Amino acid sequence: MARVKGGPQGHRRHKKLLKSAEGYVLTRRKLYRRANETMLTALWYAFRDRRVRKRELRKLWIARINAAARLNGISYSRLIAGLKKANVALNRKMLADVAVRDPQAFSKIAEIAKAA
Repeated sequence: MARVKGGPQGHRRHKKLLKSAEGYVLTRRKLYRRANETMLTALWYAFRDRRVRKRELRKLWIARINAAARLNGISYSRLIAGLKKANVALNRKMLADVAVRDPQAFSKIAEIAKAA
């Protein structure tokens, strides 16, 4: 049986991948096989890091809340526990934003947590 090489479809597929490999260095953008290896790695990193980004942002919010809480004389864990007891429904993203942008409001939140 004769070998099938792909013809125009294969050429189109190669061109499409090489177009997405623009901005890479040396053979990684010029040669199909090297570009394909690099693209597979890049796509895997992108998939993985969409999840890692969520973890890292949460760590950043917690660090900011902890720093602001300690300025108000309370630890992070006591602050969160106090807010839960007082039924204050603020998530960590919003708490971190308040801590950075409006320290007076965060002080009032910390007082609510201390009271509870």
